Amino acid sequence: MKQRNWFHFTLPLAAIAIMTTSCNNPNKGGEKTADTASNPLLAQSTLPFGAPAFDKIKDADYRPAFEEGIKQEFAEIDKVANNTDAPTFENTLVALEKCGQLLNRVNGAFSLVSGANTNPTLEKLQEDIAPKLTSIQDAIYLNSKLFNKVKTLYQQKDKLNLDAESVRLLEYYYQEFTLAGANLSESNRDTLKKYNQEEASLGAKYTNMLLAAGKAGGLLITNKAQLAGLSDGDIQAAAANAKAAGHDGQWLLSLKNTTQQPALQSLTNRDTRQKLFEASFNRTEKGGSNDTRKIIARIAWVRAQKAKLLGFRNYSDWRLRDQMAKTPEAVDDFLNKLIPAATAKAKEEAADIQAVINQEKGGFQLQPWDWNYYSEKVRKAKYDLNDDDVKPYFEIDSVLKNGVFYAANQLYGLTFKERHDVPVYQPDVRVFTVYDKDGSELGLFYCDYWKRDNKSGGAWMSNIVNQSKLLGLKPVIYNICNFTKPAPGQPALISFEDVTTMFHEFGHGLHGLFASQQYPSLSGTNVARDFVEFPSQFNEHWALYPQVLKHYAVHYKTGAVIPQELIDKIKKAATFNQGYALTEALACDVMDMQWHELPGDAPLQDVDKLEATALAKKSINLPQVPPRYRSSYFLHIWANGYAAGYYAYAWTEMLDDDAYSWFTENGGLTRANGQRFRDMILSRGNTIDYNKMFSDFRGHAPDIKPMEKNRGLIQ
Repeated sequence: MKQRNWFHFTLPLAAIAIMTTSCNNPNKGGEKTADTASNPLLAQSTLPFGAPAFDKIKDADYRPAFEEGIKQEFAEIDKVANNTDAPTFENTLVALEKCGQLLNRVNGAFSLVSGANTNPTLEKLQEDIAPKLTSIQDAIYLNSKLFNKVKTLYQQKDKLNLDAESVRLLEYYYQEFTLAGANLSESNRDTLKKYNQEEASLGAKYTNMLLAAGKAGGLLITNKAQLAGLSDGDIQAAAANAKAAGHDGQWLLSLKNTTQQPALQSLTNRDTRQKLFEASFNRTEKGGSNDTRKIIARIAWVRAQKAKLLGFRNYSDWRLRDQMAKTPEAVDDFLNKLIPAATAKAKEEAADIQAVINQEKGGFQLQPWDWNYYSEKVRKAKYDLNDDDVKPYFEIDSVLKNGVFYAANQLYGLTFKERHDVPVYQPDVRVFTVYDKDGSELGLFYCDYWKRDNKSGGAWMSNIVNQSKLLGLKPVIYNICNFTKPAPGQPALISFEDVTTMFHEFGHGLHGLFASQQYPSLSGTNVARDFVEFPSQFNEHWALYPQVLKHYAVHYKTGAVIPQELIDKIKKAATFNQGYALTEALACDVMDMQWHELPGDAPLQDVDKLEATALAKKSINLPQVPPRYRSSYFLHIWANGYAAGYYAYAWTEMLDDDAYSWFTENGGLTRANGQRFRDMILSRGNTIDYNKMFSDFRGHAPDIKPMEKNRGLIQ
């Protein structure tokens, strides 16, 4: 059993915009200076694996590099489209796969820095460039000449003598063209292009508004007594945050992108808890320049218009056609199976918490800002587990090297070597060469774990360079997180939730590192949203696996291995508070689907009204359990590619728990088992049907029972 966190594989907007462009890698970025000769983005990097020369790239380099990359890709697309020779697999699909390599390189670097280390210059460029990237997507998928070539090949596919991956690529392109509107009339294609560009522009603007709202929304404390309950390290970090924001001598509790905030677990002052919760809950609903409600209502409307134009009932009906679930009905059926059990367990947990409040003669009814504080008391009472007792065993460097990397070595034979000759974009970033089981270089791995005000919230993985045998590229992967950085001189201790996040994001990294595809469009993590979280959530299981846990969980002062007594407590507590955790996440799933099941004739929505109605409709509107994200700061669905797809976290949890049950039935953590998982799942990319891929590994279709058991919903 395991404690679930819901951190994510996400991509900054520029990466999303290009992700669905088949002749582009989803993971590249940059731009260029007026002096082309001095712009490091315009030439292929000479660094290992083609890593960006961040020590030479200036902010001013990105815009002209983007402009040149876009110009080149348009020319390359036109060349393919206007080729007068009869269409062949080589002169059409392979040619498209080779398009846009400069733009890929630029976008790889830019997507990373604009998400993890942004500034006003990059934010402005992100808004400006998003519609231009979308125009490339339209130049491919709404190009009638290209579509006719692809359609001709598709109709001849049984006679082309193609290998299995090439057949998959042809089927992929044909589906992408049809879903993108290739069959529309010319006037409707023009209308669709306008909608696509508007959506991209709105998404970029929304991203920057949300980042600004998070910066401005932190809670400033003037009296240290109001921070009672926080550790000395947390108080020092809050003081450092305040000083950096120009409030020396005060304390700033900055906001994570989730509704609940880490400090709410420890703050003893109820008034401070309420203020912090409300600062988070209302960050984007204050009526000012960072109020996102109008912009998301418009995004939802534009998406509904696009779906209507394309002949679908709603956006989710269109969006799910190439996913594992296939239809909104399948998603709704899946959610309906989970919601009653999740909310029932959450109500039981609320009753336990209220009993503690009453026992302490609190004299109030449980509110959302009380949940984490009092649930921690319940956890300590039930399981005698104190987070402060656990954290000393989770020093981040040990977790990384002796936990995350060790598990990858035991399962897959990987080894890692830190290198200091690859320039980074920020001093906290670390870089490792990843070596395969035979000692050959597999790829490059960057990790950037500490929170900064100029970093997007949450946690994500992406590629700077996407693997492709056709292009001769090996993967360059990065993991980004937002852990609270310790004050200078303090040990880098993290929570077990953070530990799980590290394993999660590295699971995405393995999916990218093990990519072994000919074609970039099918490579690595370029898979459906309701499949891409499967490898990452599966990798979380090894965080608590005894052999792995005892290897990394050593006391930072004494070097003592975490005692079995504490391990037992962690395991016993693994299903604690899971009613709350699952309910807050399922509430987001519900909101996402309701937003994207709006028909094309629906008017602009009142954001708060739709949210309340959606939650009430599915009976998931528990007053003490707010959604993990409100609609107005739900970055994943408005700008990070999870529209009509946030359910993917729960869906892939079903996949990963079922897959892990295979491991437990077959000897657990062994090289043979790891190799089988690598061969059948992690290295396959989007080369076969997802349902077949899973059932070939597991031996049957996905079973929801292991998930329900691990969540503590059933015995």
